[in-house]
This record gives sequence, structure tokens and C-alpha cells, in this order.
Amino acid sequence: MKIAIRDRILLLLTGLLAAYQIAVGIDGFSTLPMIAYSTAFGVLLLAGLLLLILGFEVLDSPIVVMVSTIIPLCLATGLVWQHLSYYRIAYLVFAIVGLLATVITRTLPIKNRLPLFVLVIVHGIAGLTIFLLPIILVFSGLAPSGFFLISVGGALIGLGGLLLALLKAGRPLLSRETIFRVLPAQLLLMTAAFVTGFALG
Repeated sequence: MKIAIRDRILLLLTGLLAAYQIAVGIDGFSTLPMIAYSTAFGVLLLAGLLLLILGFEVLDSPIVVMVSTIIPLCLATGLVWQHLSYYRIAYLVFAIVGLLATVITRTLPIKNRLPLFVLVIVHGIAGLTIFLLPIILVFSGLAPSGFFLISVGGALIGLGGLLLALLKAGRPLLSRETIFRVLPAQLLLMTAAFVTGFALG
């Protein structure tokens, strides 16, 4: 499917926002959250550029599933490390094991549903962390109201990940054309929500 000019502009803006967050938006964070957020937005920047240059066909590569898992895992790990100190190590271990499990199940020629199961579990836990933790912090008075936008970004990344995962599993909720048509706008809105949420939080 050919990328329209509008989609190219949206992907370029997504890349610029991700680059801004890496360069400016993570100042003041401690070491591990800084590494986690830089990695997440770096992968997002790379993904946007690959889509911009190579087109939507790049999403057919099994490597995309493995790489795209890094974004929610890193964002969730950074948030937990900042705000739930008691669970830091446990969540870091989950993120590492989850990423390794995703890579292994996508690399080996497994014909059953295990790869999809692993993907759903890993993305589901990371996505729920990104979505729920900012809401809890805002309503508990532990974070400014603008931090809620990170939950919006979490909902968008979860929706996009679900649509692409089901498409690859052969059980799409929407047609391939529809998913690819909305993907650039979804990526831009997601990135904007994250960047603004971190700035206001």
C-alpha cells in the first residue's frame, strides 16, 4: 500500500516529536528512566523513519513485532521505576524476560499460538501499566492533571499494537488498508500525548 503525502507528513511530525523528547523531554530523570525513555522514543523515531522510507510493507517483517515490543516495555519500566519504587526490580525483570520471550517465540519456527499468547501477555501488562499508573497517580494527587495524557498515549499504543498483532495473526479487527490508513495519525497522536504528558507531569 502506497504512503500518501499526508501520511508522510504525519510520520515526519511523529519522528520530530520523538527526537524532541529524546533531546529535551527527559532532562532531570534518574539514570534508568532516562535510558528507558530514550530507548522507547528512539525506537519510535526509527520506526517512523522506516515507515517513511520503506512504506507499510516494512510492517510485514517479523523483526517489527520484536522491535515494537521495546516501546511499551521501556515506557512502562520507566514509569514504574519513577513512581513505584517497591516494584522496580520485579518490573525490570519482567521487561527483560518479556522481551526475550517475544524474541525467542518470534525467531523459532513455532506453529502453535504460543507466539501470539506471549505477545498479548507482554503487551497487555506493559500497556495496562502505561494506561493505569498515570491515572492512579493523578487521582491520588501524586502527579499533575496533565500527566493523565500519558494514559491517553498508553491507550493509543495499546490499540495500535492490538490491531497490528491481530492482523499478523490472521484475525484482523479491521481491514489491512484501514489499519494502515489510520496508523500514521495514531502514531502522531500517541507520541504527542506522551510528549505533552511528560512535559506537564
